[in-house]
Amino acid sequence: MTDWTPYTARASQWFEGLRNRICAAYEEIEREAGSLATFEYTPWQREAVEGGAAGETGGGTRGLIKGKVFEKAGVNISTVHGALSKDFAGSVNGASADAPAFSATGISLVAHMANPHVPAVHMNLRFLTTTKAWFGGGADLNPPLPYAEDTADFHTALQAACDAHGADYYARYKKWADDYFYIPHRQCHRGVGGIFYDHLESADEAAWEANFAFTQAVGEAFLAVFPMLVRRRMEAGFTADEKLRQLEWRGRYAEFNLVYDRGTAFGLKTGGNIDAILMSLPPEAVWS
Repeated sequence: MTDWTPYTARASQWFEGLRNRICAAYEEIEREAGSLATFEYTPWQREAVEGGAAGETGGGTRGLIKGKVFEKAGVNISTVHGALSKDFAGSVNGASADAPAFSATGISLVAHMANPHVPAVHMNLRFLTTTKAWFGGGADLNPPLPYAEDTADFHTALQAACDAHGADYYARYKKWADDYFYIPHRQCHRGVGGIFYDHLESADEAAWEANFAFTQAVGEAFLAVFPMLVRRRMEAGFTADEKLRQLEWRGRYAEFNLVYDRGTAFGLKTGGNIDAILMSLPPEAVWS
């Protein structure tokens, strides 16, 4: 059985570097808007769910900014390990009640924007190990007031990342996002989609390197395209009705994250930091 510890360390280091570059890009946009808002970083330690001393479980850092452009944006990184609870282990790829050990490292971000013309966004990239090892993640755009140009540019960036690593990746992972980011009880999608992938398994070093390169490409594509979309819309004027539409849409976003989102469930059931997990929720929402 492969010792994935050095690979987890490599992925974790890269996720941290990506976090630093994304946060710097957000802060630069705030400065362009005349704001001095910066990220506040809060470290946390994972509490063991089953077995293991607290110092053996890892943790992470929550980064949060509340500014003129980014009403509330969080960029979290974490590297955790330990044992899954027996009733949850069976739902995780490669784990079971008899083999509950796991490790996970990743970056997760959500940005809720002050201007309803600027799309909100979500991205998550991760590497997990149980008796198997795999990458997962993706990014999706969530505009309260969709613009075809923004949607096209976002998808074009993600498609380029996909096409460089697999001829069928974009079609497969776009459909996966369309299917996943759907709110059944509302019979609507959470946004205009993106890509979503999971269980991109790494049976050996060569597969790990290929999957890691793809995951890096997704992160780089996000960093290139999203700040561009923010700058395109952040100075647009908006009406009270448009702001209300944003707040109603945020209610749908909150419903999805609390009822259907796998990452939320995984974090809460593995002793993750509650504030970091629920960072994805909008600062303000309405339900009519």
